[in-house]
Amino acid sequence: MAFLDLLAPTLRPMEGFSTSHVETPRPWPVRTFLPIYYEPRYAYPLLVWMHGHGGNEEQMLRLAPRLSRRNFIGISLRAPICLGAREHGLGWSWGDGAHAGLVEDYLLRAVEQTRRRHHVHSERIYLAGYGEGATAAYRLGLTFPEKLAGIVALNGALPRVDRPLLRLPEVRSLRVFIGHGIANAVVPLSLVHADRRLLYAAGMEVEM
Repeated sequence: MAFLDLLAPTLRPMEGFSTSHVETPRPWPVRTFLPIYYEPRYAYPLLVWMHGHGGNEEQMLRLAPRLSRRNFIGISLRAPICLGAREHGLGWSWGDGAHAGLVEDYLLRAVEQTRRRHHVHSERIYLAGYGEGATAAYRLGLTFPEKLAGIVALNGALPRVDRPLLRLPEVRSLRVFIGHGIANAVVPLSLVHADRRLLYAAGMEVEM
């Protein structure tokens, strides 16, 4: 056992998926994707996934290997509101901001835990959300711009309820990528164009 303890710092974690928990104040899951040939001496970008309405932490993380199996570490979080059983298991919702304090604590603890276990570049931490998860990513990113490098918003929009104030000049350091379907019936394209103009006017680097 002592010999294995001595070897532990030199052993590389295996590529793939794992699950851990943080207290928020109850145990809440952090699903992690570790790249192939993980190199402890290299500072990896961290991509924090936030699923859509009715989804869960497993769905979003499945996208990680399709982007790259080498270039980043990914973690996926679970929304706080349970919607009951779905075909893929329990479905969850981020809500309208009423659980903002819980979600903020969850995010910060999950990132801190990941940085303790793996080598993460402190200036390359990104939030990526889909649909309702994109709204949650916006809310968190605009609340903690000094802790993040950017936001990826897919088929989602800025919060309309409990909308965070743009923290100038801190938010100007954030980069935003917006991906949106032109036939999205839930979030109109015109609404997202308005979001882009607002973020750009605030001095943020925005690509749509």
